[in-house]
Amino acid sequence: MTTKLRVYAIDGIVPVVDPTAYVHPSAVLIGDVIVGPDCYVGPCASLRGDFGRLILERGANLQDTCVMHGFPGTDTVVEENGHIGHGAVLHGCRIRRNALVGMNAVIMDNAIVGESSIVAASAFVKAGAEIPPRVLVAGMPAKVIRELSDEEIRWKGEGTATYQDLTRRSLATMVETAPLIAVEADRKRIHMPDVVPLVELRKKEG
Repeated sequence: MTTKLRVYAIDGIVPVVDPTAYVHPSAVLIGDVIVGPDCYVGPCASLRGDFGRLILERGANLQDTCVMHGFPGTDTVVEENGHIGHGAVLHGCRIRRNALVGMNAVIMDNAIVGESSIVAASAFVKAGAEIPPRVLVAGMPAKVIRELSDEEIRWKGEGTATYQDLTRRSLATMVETAPLIAVEADRKRIHMPDVVPLVELRKKEG
């Protein structure tokens, strides 16, 4: 990948990106941002470390159009193997190891999402909330729905591993290019037979 990243210093503080991480060129990193090893930062994500510190720990992913920000003196952290779905907003919060935040969810200041928990899509986790480990939360405001099964936690881990593989694929093969003007005969597809939605996995396993 030779495309220049959109990385900006402010007050003399420069973002840090580990060489094994992949940050899409359309993502924006400002100031006190630390992207750790094997992380994935998707297109149009905004990591705005112009107030508080933003940290992605090893193997975390922050997908398309996500926003990270926080108040001065705070750390907004996605711990190791954290998984942040498309369009989520993290503000001054901590996402514990192996937790998943669903698409378009909002996690507010001083909230903690417990290890290996799942925040459902479009949920709102209010400021100061403490989500226990290994539970599913949903709603506005988010409430604990139930404990997660071992199968669901395994599915979450497999999904995060898929994004860690995407980090490696992107570093190795993603290049800026011009579009074709017509669809090729026998156009190939991305081949990922082991990646299925949880609802489909449940159908297959009865």
